Amino acid sequence: KFLIYVSGALSMWGDRMWHFAISVFLIELYGRNLLLTAVFGLVLAGSVLLFGALIGDWVDRNPRNKVAHASLFIQNISVTVCSIVLMLVFSYKNWIEQIWDGWLTVVCYTVVIILADVANLASTALTIAIQRDWIVVITGYNRGHLAGMNATMRRIDQVTNILAPLAVGQVMTLASNVVGCGFILGWNLVSLIVEFFFLSRVYRIVPALSVKPPAEEVDMAYLSHFPPLLAQENGSGPTYLTEELSLKHYRELGFLRLQRLVSTCKDGWRAYYRQPVFLAGMGLAFLYTTVLGFDCITTGYAYTQGISGSLLSILMGVSAITGLMGTVLFTRLRKTFGLVNTGIISSCLHLACLLLCVSSVFAPGSPMDMSLLRPFIDSNSSESGANQPLLPDRSSIHWTNNTVLFDNVPTGTQPDSYISIILLFLGVITARIGLWSFDLTVTQLLQENISESERGVVNGVQSSMNYLMDLLHFIMVISAPQPEHFGYLVIISVLFIATGHTMYFMYCSPGLFLCG
Repeated sequence: KFLIYVSGALSMWGDRMWHFAISVFLIELYGRNLLLTAVFGLVLAGSVLLFGALIGDWVDRNPRNKVAHASLFIQNISVTVCSIVLMLVFSYKNWIEQIWDGWLTVVCYTVVIILADVANLASTALTIAIQRDWIVVITGYNRGHLAGMNATMRRIDQVTNILAPLAVGQVMTLASNVVGCGFILGWNLVSLIVEFFFLSRVYRIVPALSVKPPAEEVDMAYLSHFPPLLAQENGSGPTYLTEELSLKHYRELGFLRLQRLVSTCKDGWRAYYRQPVFLAGMGLAFLYTTVLGFDCITTGYAYTQGISGSLLSILMGVSAITGLMGTVLFTRLRKTFGLVNTGIISSCLHLACLLLCVSSVFAPGSPMDMSLLRPFIDSNSSESGANQPLLPDRSSIHWTNNTVLFDNVPTGTQPDSYISIILLFLGVITARIGLWSFDLTVTQLLQENISESERGVVNGVQSSMNYLMDLLHFIMVISAPQPEHFGYLVIISVLFIATGHTMYFMYCSPGLFLCG
């Protein structure tokens, strides 16, 4: 367990540093514009959505040590190479922009995004392998020990989520972006060696990890159409093929292999759907369609409402502490009430806290434009605030507590009341307790109820569903980007979250909902 914890801490620390730094790097490279960062986010979400099932199937079909080592190697090497490219771009940016009429810069951006995406896919595979499979085997399928390891891993994740961005941010601020890239590069190389050694040690200590139920044998029926190729691969029979026949066979073989990949994706989604915990997994995925979290959306809205950067960082730290409280609550509730009932209690606590967010929409100081609820009203009545962006320019940003957030701010622009923003963040912060307790509940339900031979592919599809629902929340923001619209996004988010928890309630009491 100690080796898994240390290995997981190193991996999470590297992931958190990299995800924070790459967002800043892309903004710096593209002239402090969010376009490149948005493209990067869409590529990450889309790739996991498309390849999640294939990644999970790959985890299922290969020995555990090979999966962990390959994922670890690909992830760290991709980040390392990407860091080198970024160092070169930052060091020779002006020179690179003059080559090929600036197209070399586009090539560098593309390479950076592709390498970062490959690292993210490898990280997804490593997470599925270690946190969804290895931990179950290490605990000997003991539910109490499994709950303890899950909670500890989540606490490590919460702590690294606070400290890792702070560490790399200080390096980038005190030194430079190039030094920040070098710091991440060195961390990944050291982390690769240590994690490789620790995971290898765990694999040797726990003999059960080397025993894996045989996955479904690869369907070789399609090779029966190509006896010369099959004979050549087996080392027997004739090996001579005309060039025309060989190209034809390879084209058809490639097409059939593509069909197999598509079939694997379809089979993965079918396997996910037929799981007894399907509704619980879907319920967790629905919780990703929300603006009620400490992401760039909520941060941008907070700035428009007069929240200073220092205060926002403190609120993020408090939010992480409440997340840790959620992991403690999970372990105690599970021991007292059982796993399924823990999810019900966590759901109710989560929804109750989010009612504060709903109240903030209608509280004094809320910028919500109620005229949008009356589509037939004269458009001039809402024209004054309709074009205000989510992140206003330096001349219109609010200020708070007589401390100017930016320069050149006209006086008297603070909100009429801070009750709305206080209620919003009070709801977001306290809701983390129920959220993380519920997340751990569903995670353990997936671990306990999915057969070992399908554990990888089902968790891969679950990751795809999470990213899909996360994409929806970005689409929501793109459709309603003004601060006056944020109240509607809050209400829609709570509806999605309530739908997710309703799915979990249906999983707990299917007969009750069918009869009702």
